[in-house]
Amino acid sequence: MWTEITRANYERRGQRYASDLTNEEWDLVAPHLPERRERGRPRTTSLREVVNAILYLLRTGCPWRFLPSDFPPRSTVQRYFYAWRDNELWRGLNRRIVEQHRQAQARSATPSAGVIDSQSVATTQVGGPRGLDPFKRIKGRKRHIVTDTDGLVLDVLVHPANIQDVHAAVPLLQSLRRIYPDLTHIFADRVYRGPKLLEKLKDCGPWSIEIVQRPPGVKGFALLPRRWVVERTFAWFGRRRRLAKDFEAKQETQTAWIYIANIELIIRRQAKLTK
Repeated sequence: MWTEITRANYERRGQRYASDLTNEEWDLVAPHLPERRERGRPRTTSLREVVNAILYLLRTGCPWRFLPSDFPPRSTVQRYFYAWRDNELWRGLNRRIVEQHRQAQARSATPSAGVIDSQSVATTQVGGPRGLDPFKRIKGRKRHIVTDTDGLVLDVLVHPANIQDVHAAVPLLQSLRRIYPDLTHIFADRVYRGPKLLEKLKDCGPWSIEIVQRPPGVKGFALLPRRWVVERTFAWFGRRRRLAKDFEAKQETQTAWIYIANIELIIRRQAKLTK
């Protein structure tokens, strides 16, 4: 809950924008960004300002053309954002930041258990792949994520909302096994039950999927063990207005924004630990 104590812990005063990186947060990100090229024109753009501009877009949800003029030019920020999206820098940075944070908490860098779930979100008029989720009555896409048991995003798959969760979980978990070979146990809800999912995943090694169901007879809200962690992660995303809907034409762009949201969350936590 927001109290006088917790508000002070998360205060962002003294900065140009509340989304700007502090020195401690920048020190966590800077080592993982590309070095200057030895050939060609020297870089004149501050990468810190580029990252600050991207975080401003994430938190405010404003269009690219509304980026304030005290950031680098919009075209420059876009060029860096899309280049880093295409070479999967955001995905790699997310992995390294997650591992560093887990080690700072005296945990193994590689998780052994995760939590899987999806969130259906509406798309806009920009187009791109989309579908209808008949259960939630949402036309758009699903954000399919796997988190560790602390709610940190390990991997993401964005796909049309008409694809069932159990089918989309196959490529997501296959990709996750390549990143985290020690992760073998997954907590999930009942849509992932049954032998078909495990049958599809047998080529990438053993998995154990634990279905966490609502207690019989319980009505209304119920805090379910393990599953509440991934739901809380989706709630964290909801505080980033760029993720209020899927505004992107490409699924890869939405995936990049999710990784950036997770990175922002972790570096803020980690910076507080290093003070």
